[in-house]
Amino acid sequence: MRDVKLLIAALLGATCLATPVLAQTKAVHFIQCGDKPATGLPEHITEFERANPGTKIDLEVVGWSQCEQKVTTLAAAGDPPGLAYVGSRTLPQFYQNGLIMPVAMSDAEKAAYYPSVLHSVTYDGKILGVPIAMSTEALYWNKDLFRKAGLDPDKAPTTWQELYDDAKAIKDKTGVAGFGLPAKTYSSTLAIFMTWVYSNGGSLLENGHVTMNSPNVVQAVEWYKKMAEVSEAGPSAYIREDLRPMFDDSKIAMFVSVPSERKKINPKVPFGIALPPAGPMGKAGDIVITDSLATFKGTGVEDVAQKFAKFLTNPENQSAYEQAYGLTPMRQGPQVAALVASDPSWKPFVDGVAVAGPEPQFADYVDLQKAVGDMLQSVLLGQSTPAAAVATAADHLKKQLQQ
Repeated sequence: MRDVKLLIAALLGATCLATPVLAQTKAVHFIQCGDKPATGLPEHITEFERANPGTKIDLEVVGWSQCEQKVTTLAAAGDPPGLAYVGSRTLPQFYQNGLIMPVAMSDAEKAAYYPSVLHSVTYDGKILGVPIAMSTEALYWNKDLFRKAGLDPDKAPTTWQELYDDAKAIKDKTGVAGFGLPAKTYSSTLAIFMTWVYSNGGSLLENGHVTMNSPNVVQAVEWYKKMAEVSEAGPSAYIREDLRPMFDDSKIAMFVSVPSERKKINPKVPFGIALPPAGPMGKAGDIVITDSLATFKGTGVEDVAQKFAKFLTNPENQSAYEQAYGLTPMRQGPQVAALVASDPSWKPFVDGVAVAGPEPQFADYVDLQKAVGDMLQSVLLGQSTPAAAVATAADHLKKQLQQ
């Protein structure tokens, strides 16, 4: 994700947020991120237009690398799309700048989602986007390397200590790094770190307050430093996306990642998947990462945009979308049990939803990523102790919230 805060500020200053001209027709400019229209989307648009005479959905597909910046530029310049696909982590920033409107959901609509899903799109007590895509994290392990190290290839570590012991045995007996540890500043690094924070009963932010300067988080950073002993050399140079290719080549024995990795792993590598292990002060935990459909203000078609967003994400359409793209189900119900029954490898990711926390709701998400990245790297490079690094990051975030 790109840093939208500076872009918004610059554009608002240049345009003084000129009042946009209200649309004269019920035409919704919909920006979807990707290389091509999502599976089933053209058919859904046709169906929606037929059911709602006088409305039109103008679809624009924008590549992932440019998508969020284009949405931000249009919105801040006073020419917003009616609806846009965005990372949920950006919703607070859009909302604080008066660019998007909250979503009205009935109690029945809310109850259908897992609570952690709605937490990921809620800020200041308001639901700011309609969730459309979700992933959780799980631990992948190489069964061959476990066997070569004298470990049970079918038994995943369930605690941090077991994880360290297994990784150390693999490194000592096979020479292969026991674990893939991402510590380069990036959104996925923050997500992985949050998995360990939640697994140890900690948090970074709660109800708009910084909560990271706690024994739980300090212990998570201490654990990160300890795992570096049995991981790949120089973890500060790696993000999560670098790890699966290393796993394919048997250069690391374990790593934590999202469901889509299941279909990408080298078929010659036998592997297992399990919930992330529990920390000394917690239990097995996870993180919910979502993308959302955001409704932008000033288009004159806000009502139609939200109606279309809910249509796209109704249970039937959402389930088909999740199956097409290998996404963790966002709603509870019998379809989840059916999914796990048909493909048991989904079980750790589905189980993770119930024990997961949301991405931290911090308006300047890129600044949060940097603060956490700097914290981890200062510890891994021996420049700071875990307690001091956590305190420094917490103080920085508190100052940011006060601005």
